[in-house]
Amino acid sequence: MYGNNALNVYKNNSVNYASKEQLLLMLVDGAVKFAKIAKQALEDKNIIESHKNLVKVQDIFTELMISLDQNAGEWAKQIYAVYDFIKRRLFEINLKKDAKMMDELMPVIEDVRDTWHQAFEASRGMK
Repeated sequence: MYGNNALNVYKNNSVNYASKEQLLLMLVDGAVKFAKIAKQALEDKNIIESHKNLVKVQDIFTELMISLDQNAGEWAKQIYAVYDFIKRRLFEINLKKDAKMMDELMPVIEDVRDTWHQAFEASRGMK
């Protein structure tokens, strides 16, 4: 019992004291984590679990879209379009409960995560 409480305190502190960049990385890492859970649930025909996790991934990409500065240039518009594509596909996957479609989308979600991690590392090297 104490271990779970300590873990929750640690997680809350991690979020409360994280920089904007670290929060973004937590979001994209979470998107990959929940997408993998949803993919497995789709393969297992677990409709409730797949729905729950697909919605979590959609919510993460909604948050990423909201927090994106649209005035940051052409790259911001392009990444917004990628986020929008991912959200639309997740919605379609959730409707059809199609594991194959999720297999096709996973690399895109992982690429988003990898891109943000690379950008974060590059920005740290510039400081």
